[in-house]
Amino acid sequence: MIWILSRKFPARVFRVAVLVTAGWLVIQSVTGRQREPEEEFPKTDFSNAIVAMSEIRSGGPPRDGIPALDDPSFIPADRADWLGPDEPVIVVSAGGETRAYPLQIMIWHEIVNDTVGGKPLAITFCPLCNATLVFEREFDGKVLDFGTTGRLRMSDLIMYDRQTETWWQQFTGKGLIGEYAGRTLTEYPASIVRFGDFAAQHPEGKVLSRRTGYNRPYGENPYRGYDRIDSSPFLFDDAVDPRLPPMERVLAVRIGDAEPKLYPFGEFDEGEVVNDEVAGVPVVVLAGGAARSALDRRRISDSRKVPSLNAFDRRVGDRVLTFDRDGDSIVDRETGSRWNALGRAVAGPLAGERLEPVTGGVHFAFAWLAFRPDSTIFRH
Repeated sequence: MIWILSRKFPARVFRVAVLVTAGWLVIQSVTGRQREPEEEFPKTDFSNAIVAMSEIRSGGPPRDGIPALDDPSFIPADRADWLGPDEPVIVVSAGGETRAYPLQIMIWHEIVNDTVGGKPLAITFCPLCNATLVFEREFDGKVLDFGTTGRLRMSDLIMYDRQTETWWQQFTGKGLIGEYAGRTLTEYPASIVRFGDFAAQHPEGKVLSRRTGYNRPYGENPYRGYDRIDSSPFLFDDAVDPRLPPMERVLAVRIGDAEPKLYPFGEFDEGEVVNDEVAGVPVVVLAGGAARSALDRRRISDSRKVPSLNAFDRRVGDRVLTFDRDGDSIVDRETGSRWNALGRAVAGPLAGERLEPVTGGVHFAFAWLAFRPDSTIFRH
């Protein structure tokens, strides 16, 4: 483990680094130690790689030391009384079904192999990059199941699939080492919102249960104060892109292979609406109710609040809608319908319609810009 220190390393940052290190050691203490990669991954073809092993660092835990959830159970939203209304959840919809995955659980497991509405999906969260990404598990004619390697590249989780033991970069969905090196998983859109907003808008929705089969202190954050670091991030050796503070949260919008666009949270006030266009696609960015940070205080429920940003395609049928804030509501100019921050029309001619979310997710700026430096950055 290496600490990257700036020339002026403030006492506050040092204290945070100590806390993050302590949290990392806590995780290691319940997961065991690593062996050599070839011992832990006997099926991996290490001769087939698109990155050098020197770029990959040990995170501490061994293979599956941070255990993915392979048979997740769910409960109705009204029974998740252990989850505060302001806590963040990952929301995924497919095949008419919507599910929420609380970050207070994801922070201890990082991957959930699930099937939502008949669609096999991997819901992933890397705490060090604050990276939330969902991938389709159907790949090359088979359904893959993912686990954690215990390794990192540019501070980001490296996953592996249990079928071929290929190593995958979570941030890009690209195979790094093994049979599928150079291939890329298909990303699936998801949102991060307040649990209270999810429960109100999806009363039929299900929430990932704490009954995981593992003894973990769900609701506690082992990376206390991590998202307050204002110098170099933890376990990251590369130069930090100077365009944004490293731990600035950003909403990434990516359309196909076109240049991505970042929307920094610091540019938005709660409730703000921005109509924009990315790669020729009309999008709207909605700032919903602020949610608790999962990476601030020891108890997530006590952590400070940060905005919730989500992006949607503004097209409904053959119409391109333009949105404005009207008091507590969001209204489109074309029909006068009222919408919520989750992209659903709740009143008016379009009531019941839903905007399609766009892919990209929410991340720390340092991580996104390290992997996708070609991104443009939204400014007012």
